[in-house]
Amino acid sequence: MTACLKFLRSGKVKDIYELPDGDILFHFSDRVSAFDVKFPTPIPRKGEVLCRFAEFWFKKLPIKNHYVRTEGKDKIVVKKMKMIPIECVVRGYFYGSLVQRWKEGQVTLPEGSPTQLAAKLPTPIFDPTTKSETHDIAISKKDALEKKLVTQNEFEWLEKTSIEIYKQMYKTADDAGFVLADLKLEFGKIGDDIVLGDSIGPDEYRLWPKDSYQVGKIQESFDKQLLRDWLAANGYQKKFEDDRNAGKEPVAPQLSSELCNELSSRYITAYEKITQTKF
Repeated sequence: MTACLKFLRSGKVKDIYELPDGDILFHFSDRVSAFDVKFPTPIPRKGEVLCRFAEFWFKKLPIKNHYVRTEGKDKIVVKKMKMIPIECVVRGYFYGSLVQRWKEGQVTLPEGSPTQLAAKLPTPIFDPTTKSETHDIAISKKDALEKKLVTQNEFEWLEKTSIEIYKQMYKTADDAGFVLADLKLEFGKIGDDIVLGDSIGPDEYRLWPKDSYQVGKIQESFDKQLLRDWLAANGYQKKFEDDRNAGKEPVAPQLSSELCNELSSRYITAYEKITQTKF
């Protein structure tokens, strides 16, 4: 099959090919990235989990998307589309980069929002970023319009639709015993239609078990937050930022087999509980 494929690019996690009929093939690898840095250590079976999650969410969510079919254990075929150059982030909890940006006055929270770590916001907020293979940056509606990344109607549609999808996925996660803290979505155009694209899985959201959720503390996570927390605790997050500020490319450390296996186990557990399907 690979002889018929045209290699397009290798992303943080996916390798992307074009098929002879013009459709696109996503090959989900076992690579992992965090803080916009790619790591050399593979996470066992991660590609399979991401592939299955993508199929699950594309089939479940009641919105047009670019999914066509699944090819084997770690590949899906999707329709080619012109990607919209912003990442649509929805945040339902006071966590992650939102905390520091709020402290620095870069973001406004809904009125009455608690500012304890991991507290639920009164209403989910739309908090988009630029789309980059290196380092995503938060972007306001004003900036998105001035840079002509989207029209005003498109921005408002993306905001409304992203929040609706978050609420639908939140309900599914809640029924499975998880808190869906936040979510990153990508959209593109096929003709004049805006459709949901890319993929959806634990690389695109934070997922916390409800039975251990507690406001004011770092949450147990069934996504790649476990890696982010390890990097922050061991000084790598700051080192990555310092390297970027100095104009250097951050270098990822090797990850221990224990951390990789725990990440793999949590991805698989999340899949089984949310989809109610044995991996």
